[in-house]
Amino acid sequence: MVKYSSIVIAAAWAQPTLSFVMPQKAITHNTVGTSALSIAAESYASLTTSRTTQTSRPHGTASTVLFMSTTTESTLSLTLEKPLGLILEESEDGSGGVIVTQVNEGGSAFESPSAEQLIQSKISTVMEQDVSSLSFDDVMDAIINAPSPFGIEFALPSVAVAETETTAEVEAEVVPTTPSYEVGTTVTITVQQPETNKPEITLNGKVGDNLRKTLLANKDIELYRGLKKKLGNCGGGGQCGFCAVELIDDGEGVWGDRSDYEAQRIGRNGNEKCRLACMNNIVGPATVRTL
Repeated sequence: MVKYSSIVIAAAWAQPTLSFVMPQKAITHNTVGTSALSIAAESYASLTTSRTTQTSRPHGTASTVLFMSTTTESTLSLTLEKPLGLILEESEDGSGGVIVTQVNEGGSAFESPSAEQLIQSKISTVMEQDVSSLSFDDVMDAIINAPSPFGIEFALPSVAVAETETTAEVEAEVVPTTPSYEVGTTVTITVQQPETNKPEITLNGKVGDNLRKTLLANKDIELYRGLKKKLGNCGGGGQCGFCAVELIDDGEGVWGDRSDYEAQRIGRNGNEKCRLACMNNIVGPATVRTL
């Protein structure tokens, strides 16, 4: 809005391990001091683990074993692949740091069974570095400079049970108003290139795929127009702002709001509808215009 090699993370545990397999994905979950539940996960999906687990996959695809552990009642530790799919905002209580305001479908955080818990949580550490009191830009730099996958901890908000139930009821009423597409669904992406005098291009994209990579795969789309952008782009690192596109039609709101970080990077080079293609995964049909 959110770029893999095979990785296995292992640790010795005294508790018994229960394993089960889900279609193409598995997740490892552990609650400290109680029991252990371990599952393997696809590399694009997200979460993380700490016990010896391996995933077998078809030849030619990378595998990842991931670990998630809840170290306290208020802290959630994950290992996530990029892009994360998190919408972040600067904390408003004056203490610094950033707050998760939204978890977008298609990002690795969305695949976590704790995805709903991340809303309104505060990022406390990135690669064991305390970022809880840093500025928004410093936190974003820590995330961008981290490898993929990397360890990240969230300080979870304290929510009463009654409040949680009320929130769930409200969300159940709102969800049907916005279309939702499963990962892997083929959707139509229409690309306008007014500055190149090229005709409008319609292509198929898959929900969960990175928008920048999808656009670059079509040789008739000039995402980086001009020598400066062609030679000076950051290669999808979310730093140069050269892959910005204008979201003309966002599929009835399915793409959600852009992050403050995107707005800062794009600056005066685009309006409020502009997005960084490298930081957005496809979440539904859309019409975009190259800049």
